[in-house]
Amino acid sequence: MLHDILLIVIGLVVGLIIGFFGARFAMKKFMQKNPPINEKMIEAMMSSMGRKPSQKQINQVMKQMNKFM
Repeated sequence: MLHDILLIVIGLVVGLIIGFFGARFAMKKFMQKNPPINEKMIEAMMSSMGRKPSQKQINQVMKQMNKFM
């Protein structure tokens, strides 16, 4: 009986570990294929706030966004 419970617990732990790394891999692949924000979106956002961004400012914002990903 103890042997059966131990096998169930080990199976759950291994399943959680495999599931975590599988989901992490899938999410990274999805984010590389479909980035959440791009330069056009940043330019539109800054333009809607009433300022014309320079390419340097856009690059700075992109660099900050990529730093957190």
